Amino acid sequence: MENLWGSQIPYWDDTFIEEGETEPRKPTITAYPSSSKGAVIVFAGGAYAMRAEHEGGAYAEFLNSIGVTAFVVDYRVAPYKHPAQISDAIRAVRYVRYHADEYGIDKDKIAVMGSSAGGHLAGSVSVHYDKKMYEETDEIDKTDCKPNATILCYPVIDMFEYRHDGSRQNLIGERALHADKELMSLYKHVTKDTPQAFIWHTSSDQAVPVENSLMYADALSKVQVPFEMHIYPLGSHGLGVASEVPHVAQWLNSLDNWLKLISFK
Repeated sequence: MENLWGSQIPYWDDTFIEEGETEPRKPTITAYPSSSKGAVIVFAGGAYAMRAEHEGGAYAEFLNSIGVTAFVVDYRVAPYKHPAQISDAIRAVRYVRYHADEYGIDKDKIAVMGSSAGGHLAGSVSVHYDKKMYEETDEIDKTDCKPNATILCYPVIDMFEYRHDGSRQNLIGERALHADKELMSLYKHVTKDTPQAFIWHTSSDQAVPVENSLMYADALSKVQVPFEMHIYPLGSHGLGVASEVPHVAQWLNSLDNWLKLISFK
């Protein structure tokens, strides 16, 4: 585990303490090295209030099992609000690309992956990589932050009709401006330069409606960005590797095949 930032952390507030913690928690990144040339940066879900281990370390262990290098990011959550979270995510892409040679990975094969709110964070980097979210702090911040691929697991995408209330409130506030809702409704910012994507969701998800994934996929389709999507007919929100729902757990094999298809393995 390494600190994600150097001596300067944008938007840092040492009075902010996460629920369940006793002192401020700095953003970190943990490497799970493997033999692959491709790497996947993982952002766990948790409604921007916490980070669920079964969507962080568990994903990294699966990726290692199929020979893929992974990095798990402990990004900032509440009481932090935007743009602290996306700053951490952008920094993570830059950090991995800057240190690519040390980890034996290809600088042009870096994907971001996330579930639920973590999926929103992965998607945020994928559509807002070209926006300046913070001032440069060191040499790492001069590195390109555009991911080469995006993996979204039951992601939060919309901040309007199909929103997840907790994620929206923790990210941009209960009384968020319309402009902030627009900025964080990711499907509205997809372009022909948005990275290719792998997406999965369950149609019975009651917490984050499947429309979130459908809207992102539709936006990709309209600009002819390649994507693979799997919608499963059963399963609650937050399944992770879905070991208790074998039909949904097929997504792991599908992801493995997709990573081969895009030459990450």
